[in-house]
Amino acid sequence: MTETASSRADAAPRGVRMSRDERRAQLLAAATDVFVTNGYHATVMDDIAERAGVSKPVLYQHFPGKLELYLALLERHTDELVRRVQGAIEETPDNRQRVRNAVEAYFDFVDGDDQAFRLVFESDLRNQPPVQAVVERTYTACVRTIAQAVAADAGLDADRAWLVAVGVVGISEHSARYWLTRQHEVPKAEAVALTASLAWKGLAGFPLQAPPAERVEPWS
Repeated sequence: MTETASSRADAAPRGVRMSRDERRAQLLAAATDVFVTNGYHATVMDDIAERAGVSKPVLYQHFPGKLELYLALLERHTDELVRRVQGAIEETPDNRQRVRNAVEAYFDFVDGDDQAFRLVFESDLRNQPPVQAVVERTYTACVRTIAQAVAADAGLDADRAWLVAVGVVGISEHSARYWLTRQHEVPKAEAVALTASLAWKGLAGFPLQAPPAERVEPWS
């Protein structure tokens, strides 16, 4: 459990009145701490209520059960990852910088203080259909974002652009996760640059082209 995540969950002592949104955010922060530390199966709702400093009835007012709470938490963090990747692509028209930004988005996500990436990539519940659906939706959104840029800028058809985007997402996710397991042996900026360089050298083989007037896209 990290100090940053702990301080968020402890921000409001028991009995302090909060708005519904504030209380929900506090409960999700506490749940992140507990699920990351214990895993889904070893966690009980009492743990989360205690961590948040609330009674169980208060917790159940916001989330009817442990799975619903976990899914809400998962969607919160997967939405964050999608926003990071979309922002990385939209931030600049320069393709080389786009690749670097996309890689950096994954490194920043896995390097977060609350270790929320473990819920997305390493959950002990990933074989459950509701969790699989959220993770797959996130993966597809990230691939789609990159594929659309590749198709528009490199003149690839939709299927080939999608395949290239799958490669960029794969190298970004797995490199970032591996880097974290090595306890920052390589500075993050250097690790991002190395990974982005590998991805870019592949993408640079596709010349920049003006997009055709019409394109059939599998993701539309």
